[in-house]
Amino acid sequence: MVELKELQATDELEQVWEESTENPVLLFKHSTTCPISAGAFKEYHAFLDSAEDNLAGYMVKVIESRDVSNEIADKTSVKHESPQIFLIKDKEVLWNTSHSKITVDAIKDALKRS
Repeated sequence: MVELKELQATDELEQVWEESTENPVLLFKHSTTCPISAGAFKEYHAFLDSAEDNLAGYMVKVIESRDVSNEIADKTSVKHESPQIFLIKDKEVLWNTSHSKITVDAIKDALKRS
């Protein structure tokens, strides 16, 4: 099981980027007002509950922490969407997807390919 941590400040995002050099990082952008995001978040959470510990799991609430969400878009050069998930390793985005494509199986497949 992987503990889910919430990012609320841009300096925390810098720490996540550094952490990705030691372990793969999953970063989820979540809209707390969107039912599609709620469904994707359940998938993400289900994945983390069954995942091994050699992975880090993070979440950003896009409305409440807009500056962090915007920084992710800038840092990754990936257009903002929510919900959206990123697999980051060695400070590089290896995979990302959004909306209903965020599933337990899609996350597992992305990690196998990384």
